[in-house]
Amino acid sequence: MASATSPLSFLISHPQSTKPVPSLPFLKRSRLHCTTSSTTAVSAKHHRRPAEENIRQEALRLHPDCDSKYSAWYAPFPLNEEDPNEKYSLDEVVYRSKSGGLLDVKHDMEALSQRSGSYWRELFDSRVGRTAWPYGSGVWSKKEFVLPCISPDEIVSLFEGNSNLFWAERLGKEHLDGMPDLWVKHCGISHTGSFKDLGMTVLVSQVNRLMKQPMGRSIIGVGCASTGDTSAALSAYCAAAGIPAIVFLPADRISIAQLIQPVSNGATVLSLDTDFDGCMRLIREVTAELPIYLANSLNSLRLEGQKTAAIEILQQFDWEVPDWVIVPGGNLGNIYAFYKGFEMCRALGLVDRVPRLVCAQATNANPLYRYYKSGWKEFNPITAETTFASAIQIGDPVSIDRAVFALQATNGIVEEATEEELMDAMSLADRTGMFACPHTGVALAALFKLRASNVIGVNDRTVVVSTAHGLKFAQSKVDYHSGTIADMACRYKNPPISVKANFGAVMDALKKSLNNGKI
Repeated sequence: MASATSPLSFLISHPQSTKPVPSLPFLKRSRLHCTTSSTTAVSAKHHRRPAEENIRQEALRLHPDCDSKYSAWYAPFPLNEEDPNEKYSLDEVVYRSKSGGLLDVKHDMEALSQRSGSYWRELFDSRVGRTAWPYGSGVWSKKEFVLPCISPDEIVSLFEGNSNLFWAERLGKEHLDGMPDLWVKHCGISHTGSFKDLGMTVLVSQVNRLMKQPMGRSIIGVGCASTGDTSAALSAYCAAAGIPAIVFLPADRISIAQLIQPVSNGATVLSLDTDFDGCMRLIREVTAELPIYLANSLNSLRLEGQKTAAIEILQQFDWEVPDWVIVPGGNLGNIYAFYKGFEMCRALGLVDRVPRLVCAQATNANPLYRYYKSGWKEFNPITAETTFASAIQIGDPVSIDRAVFALQATNGIVEEATEEELMDAMSLADRTGMFACPHTGVALAALFKLRASNVIGVNDRTVVVSTAHGLKFAQSKVDYHSGTIADMACRYKNPPISVKANFGAVMDALKKSLNNGKI
């Protein structure tokens, strides 16, 4: 026990008050419980799970069954007006509606709405940063909004999500007319280095459920076509679950960093002499013949995980809604996922509105932009040209209808960026402390254009979604700073300076850099 003169004596005799813990089922074992006696450490130890029990076993003991109050299912997208009751269990292996259209995961909103918006806010906030399975994940901390009926024992998670929302102070102040409220959502700070982890934890968890409880045909593995990031996420989560992964990649069109990820995780990697759209056609044909579960965004399960990034943004702003959210777009599932997350929170009373969405495309792969500029009159797939933003080098996006729906529902905008614009934007952002990927460069270039035209106001709270880590695209940065990219000025290049190893040469080089304002 501390003496009367000990700095600890005040804390012992005058314990700090604590906020009352919300009356929520999850918090029955809350770590927020504390005591004021000298036996605090002993008391805390009594609240730990048995030493021989892991966190998954603990979760299964505490929550043995799904919460039957909430449910979700597949329904056609858009809804089938001729058969409004068409729907499918999430335990069915189905990717298309009867008419051949896309499917969407629907939730029992009436059941969810029996709880207030403040209840859901407090519940989700109470789970942030925990290690209790599976709520330490930024996705599964919103389990009721994702897959409410999956068992903790079936979930495959690498504690994804909870990514940084970075205040881009210097970029806004010096390069965007003093924007004081510019933010970058770093979804690339995740297990495999991209936002794809958010969706893959949901899809692989559902596959794990199906393989443990076979319903209908058996599943021997999970397959995807990929421009790089999807295959990395799929292979990591399948490796964690012990499920075979098969990935189809376009030969010589993805970075070495992206290629080595599925190889390292033990996936079967097929390098095909075609583009992404060709890989996508082949994987769909293969999964129609073999019991391989399709993991591409044609499968709507992934969007349930990806939508949690939108909910996370709201949490990080203390449930205030930003004015704009800018998302790079390729296969276009992500822009719809962000809409779903924001709209679900609005519909259930967590917030009172949704932000305006911007989908940013590379000029070399811009079918949505062309559709938007035509006034949504006619969509024409294109053959995507090579772009440094290789993960969105897609000319025939699967989720085109979903993207249009999301943009129209939010009074959204589509913008494009040339190769020079996206590389300059990426490199300029790096000069302010980021290490952006080219896809983030596309979104940033769109921001520069919309700010210059005053579509986005100087005081508008704006979030740019960074979809991958810059380290996955290091070669593009090497090429830029080397000034070796054909027909590109590389305005912000910063190559290393070769200097002789003597004091005079070093001083001359430093003086030159100082005079040029580099340091």
